[in-house]
Amino acid sequence: TSSHTRVGILNNPSSKIKGDNTAIARGILAAFLTQNNSNLKSFLSKLIKEETAKSLASGTKIVKFLIPGMDGDTFEKKYNTLGLDLIKTHQMFCQEVLKLLPGQMAVISNGR
Repeated sequence: TSSHTRVGILNNPSSKIKGDNTAIARGILAAFLTQNNSNLKSFLSKLIKEETAKSLASGTKIVKFLIPGMDGDTFEKKYNTLGLDLIKTHQMFCQEVLKLLPGQMAVISNGR
């Protein structure tokens, strides 16, 4: 959030939700919940790169991608305790309320 923009993320995965295929989604959620805006922006920019996704899929731990200045302990604790139920809730909301197909992306705007 800033005085000009507020951003939120909802996950709408197209595949079965499991611990090993939700590293990026859980990383994004943990960062939103634990980091300040400048660290969040820098971390998300690093996290969304294709090479990061490939590295995470091959087993690299997400803490390797933390940036200087992040509260790594708080992030790691939140990341490790985020259950898959939150992502499943996001998925249900996207598909039942927003009427999105599994994996379909959307931008939702609610200006003031």
